[in-house]
Amino acid sequence: MGKAIFYHAGCPVCVSAEQDILHLIPGNQVEVIHLGTDKSKITDAANAGVKSVPALVMPNGNVLHINFGASIADLQ
Repeated sequence: MGKAIFYHAGCPVCVSAEQDILHLIPGNQVEVIHLGTDKSKITDAANAGVKSVPALVMPNGNVLHINFGASIADLQ
């Protein structure tokens, strides 16, 4: 089974959600991508179905939008 991917933009909501995710999912099973510092991954996030961050893309492709911190369009 592949890794989950947690996308965020570094806002306080995102950082808090990241800490919660890392308490729930072992670090070797989730990749954390900060779209504020790695803008090259924004297209990957959008293609995976992420509409806003923070969001968790599960290995099966389901996207869990955790809260509305920023839309993908605002990050582009």
